[in-house]
Amino acid sequence: RYRQVVRNSIVFTVMSVLGKIIIGMGMALVLNQSIRGRSFFRGWLLIPWIAPTFVIALTWRWMFDGTTGVINYILMSLGLINGPMAWLGQASTALFAVIFTNIWRGFPFFGVSLLAAMQGIPNELYEAADVDGANAWDKFWAITLPGVRTVLVIITILSTIWTFNDFAIVYIMTGGGPAFATHIFATYTYHLGFQGSRLGYAIAVSV
Repeated sequence: RYRQVVRNSIVFTVMSVLGKIIIGMGMALVLNQSIRGRSFFRGWLLIPWIAPTFVIALTWRWMFDGTTGVINYILMSLGLINGPMAWLGQASTALFAVIFTNIWRGFPFFGVSLLAAMQGIPNELYEAADVDGANAWDKFWAITLPGVRTVLVIITILSTIWTFNDFAIVYIMTGGGPAFATHIFATYTYHLGFQGSRLGYAIAVSV
């Protein structure tokens, strides 16, 4: 079980942080453009970050519910699945569900931070790149990415620490189940120490 918890913690952390980086970068690139209603979308996309974690976890637990969840309804309406799936009741999908929820919870932090960094990049660099015939991909790799690299490294380190120590989302959505499929260090330590009264072993696991 301990080895499974180690594996779950690594998969949960790496996949969550990568998802936040990719979606957050996309959010920042879109909102950095001159689009209509940009201020509205900036505020609206912050909702997952500012909302209480337990509200988000309860909402997504209902959405992933095998009988009344809206996820099954949407997928069945689109013809992607034939019948309802117990997303949080199967070991093969439960970890994916909590990872998805964690990504949704944290990507605005990446998006807003990267957007602030992008707005500090001089526009003259992009104008010079246009003169040299650079396309959007070239400008991203040569100008945008180097310009936000420092901020990206810092927020990635912070998010990795926060995600690795996450407790609320996993505990509220699955409680570490089914069959220890979603237990990570924080929830497993709580399970051992406070639910199983094995305080010494819980301390050893946390260390």
